[in-house]
Amino acid sequence: MSIPICAGVLSTNAKPEIVRPTANFPPSIWGDRFINYDSQDITTHARKKQEIDELKEVVRSEVFKIMASDFSHQLKLIDAIQRLGVAYHFASEIEETLERMHGTFNDHEDVGGDLHIVALGFRLLRQHGYNVSCDIFNKFKDANGKFMECFTADIPGMLSLYEAAHLGVRGEDILDEALVFTTTHLESASTTNVSYQLAEQTAQALERPLQKDLERVCARRYMSIYQDEATHNEALLKLAKLDFNLVQSLHKKELSEITRWWKELDFEKKLPFARDRIVELYLWIVGVYFEPQYVRARKFLTKIIALVSVMDDIYDAYATFKELEIFTGAIERWDMNCLDELPDYMQIFYHTLLSVINEIEEEMVKEGRSYRVYYTKESLKCVARAYFEEAKWLNEGYTPTMEEYLPVAIVSTGYPMLSTVSLVGMGDIVTKETFEWLFNDAKIVRASTTLFRFIDDMVTTKFEQERGHVASSVDCYMKQYGVSEQETIKVFNKQVVNLWKDINEEFHRPTAVPMPVLMRVLNLTRVVDLLYKGDDGYTRVGKVVKDIIAALFIDPVPIT
Repeated sequence: MSIPICAGVLSTNAKPEIVRPTANFPPSIWGDRFINYDSQDITTHARKKQEIDELKEVVRSEVFKIMASDFSHQLKLIDAIQRLGVAYHFASEIEETLERMHGTFNDHEDVGGDLHIVALGFRLLRQHGYNVSCDIFNKFKDANGKFMECFTADIPGMLSLYEAAHLGVRGEDILDEALVFTTTHLESASTTNVSYQLAEQTAQALERPLQKDLERVCARRYMSIYQDEATHNEALLKLAKLDFNLVQSLHKKELSEITRWWKELDFEKKLPFARDRIVELYLWIVGVYFEPQYVRARKFLTKIIALVSVMDDIYDAYATFKELEIFTGAIERWDMNCLDELPDYMQIFYHTLLSVINEIEEEMVKEGRSYRVYYTKESLKCVARAYFEEAKWLNEGYTPTMEEYLPVAIVSTGYPMLSTVSLVGMGDIVTKETFEWLFNDAKIVRASTTLFRFIDDMVTTKFEQERGHVASSVDCYMKQYGVSEQETIKVFNKQVVNLWKDINEEFHRPTAVPMPVLMRVLNLTRVVDLLYKGDDGYTRVGKVVKDIIAALFIDPVPIT
């Protein structure tokens, strides 16, 4: 959409009173807590790295060189490796092991009748793209086609089936039945006669299943459970703890650098209407990729999401409609010569945005990957257009139909843009064809962004309407179909369930793009589930987010 620049809208002489829709966002709760990085002695760091490398070799010998016939033991150890957050060290070994196991799972008779092992194998294989048939669970049903009640006493099996059921796709009724069956019984089951570890896992799984959990959060939590298991692998546990702390040190350093960058921008004083959430945004991006090899990708994406958060607040919580006409046109043109046409506060933001993209472009040009910046700019323009369309609806007092609303509101989540920018700092696995796939309405991106829109609107509608905001999907659906808010939320929750299934399906081999690309979209979706489940944990930072930030960026894991 081309939007003309409205020169002369703001007179430099006349300064009429402007009524702005300020939101009065709560200030940052962190202050300068993360701005200084207490760097460790290089020798100490090197010694820890050497110890980790040695432990990796021990784990390889103890886990992946077990006799191939020890099927269940290997599955349990692979599960532990993934839950402890060190699977990225053993990607090729895990892949080779699961590839061998895949043939066994295709022959249902050879799998056995242990519910825990069958469900665990199903989940691990599905997570890695192997489309194992859900018919494998028919053996656990009775003559009436219901799951056998005898399994309700098998808490490990029920928990494993519950987790497996979250890997379903549309049309897999048996997994829908399994989810209802396990959820009902796990919620009502007495945990007095089971171990603390199992009771804790059950409670955590009911709150957030593994498929929706952030790998880094899961790892920190699972260590305390795993270490109390009598059969835990000592080398694996120590590796997980040391690796967590070493990576945490890297994250602290990155957060210090990004916080100093943010403080130097001085948006807190120059653009005080905007949310100051740089720490929470860094958490968001660590949720997308925590691994050390993605240092540069995290830096790029954190800076962009921070700037887009401010841009969102310019459109939603400060600018007048006439200012937005000028601003959107300037974004379309992407030219520093537009600065003089903008109000002072917009000049500050616009100059910063173009400067950050120029810095990224300089790096990409050196590597022969300048095409990546083109897609970055285009995705940012798309966000601005969507914001402006919503601003027009608000200015006109118009409530669109769902058919009008969703194509715009999906883009205004920022998630198509974040999916794009998440790839910019990655390596050779990302190509120009990857970006073309993404820009061609990729199913997984559409599902993720639609899911975000529904979850976001269900928890933020009340707050946003109190300050004057464009109609949400909840408002649009209620008006279009003449139903209550409660009925609308029920419909949306069903949609969210199906959208998760669409995301799952995109991981079935052969995939449209490499797995690491799909993982960025999945992880973005997981962050949404964390930050917006039940409340807006980004705008109003509560205990859940504060505790996670402390666990990931402040408190190291005790090494005992």
